[in-house]
Amino acid sequence: MFDLFNSLGLTLIVLIIIVSALPTSVRIVNQYQRAVLLRFGRFVTVLEPGLRFIWPYGIDRTMYVDLRVATIDVSGQDIITKDNVPVSINAVVYFQVSNPELAVLNVENFRQATTLLAQTLLRSVLGSHELDDMLSEREKLSKVLKDELDKSTESWGVRVVSVEIKSVDLPEGMKRAMAKQAEAERERRAKVISAEGEYQASQKILEAASVISQNSSGLMLRMLQTLTEISVEKNSTIIFPMPMEIMEFFKAKTLEITQNQANQDKEK
Repeated sequence: MFDLFNSLGLTLIVLIIIVSALPTSVRIVNQYQRAVLLRFGRFVTVLEPGLRFIWPYGIDRTMYVDLRVATIDVSGQDIITKDNVPVSINAVVYFQVSNPELAVLNVENFRQATTLLAQTLLRSVLGSHELDDMLSEREKLSKVLKDELDKSTESWGVRVVSVEIKSVDLPEGMKRAMAKQAEAERERRAKVISAEGEYQASQKILEAASVISQNSSGLMLRMLQTLTEISVEKNSTIIFPMPMEIMEFFKAKTLEITQNQANQDKEK
């Protein structure tokens, strides 16, 4: 009987140990996660998604790592450009953990480390370029930042997907100066276009005058057409210069009529 009680007590103790250990020995790893397994503080393996069992009572310890793409908002970074213009840069960094083991063992907090490194590289890389490059070559500078950041975070098991420069904020004085410069450039282009138009028009007028001058009838028709266009405006008085060709025409007709009259008088 005593042995029976001892057996039941031992069984009960084992059951209590198993039941109490069960919650601490079961791990569920989601599809978008990986769990780094440490046994007595030493790295063992990376647990894949699914239901996993580990040693309880602190023998095994798991550290979860999210493998989804995450973002870092790098905003309000004050930078002095290569041409000594103070600007404020806002950027976004997209990154992803590619090696959970390195992300846990090689850096204390990979997200914070990536954020601080992104801020430092943003100042150093963009500070070596002029303002015009920042405004006109954002895609090129974003690629340079992405490559530099990805190279530095590779040892942390972090892969930088992309870096996007959201905005470049300028001082108010610089904005006004750039607005005046843009306005002056637009006025210059307008004057150049107007001058080119006048030059082309004068060339066409010169060609037309050359063609009309070769035929007096053409000149007459052009003048009559101009008179017709002016009359449409319903002006009360039209002063139209009489060309010499018309006067010579009437003069010849008058002389011809006079000669005919004189010949008729002689025949009588």
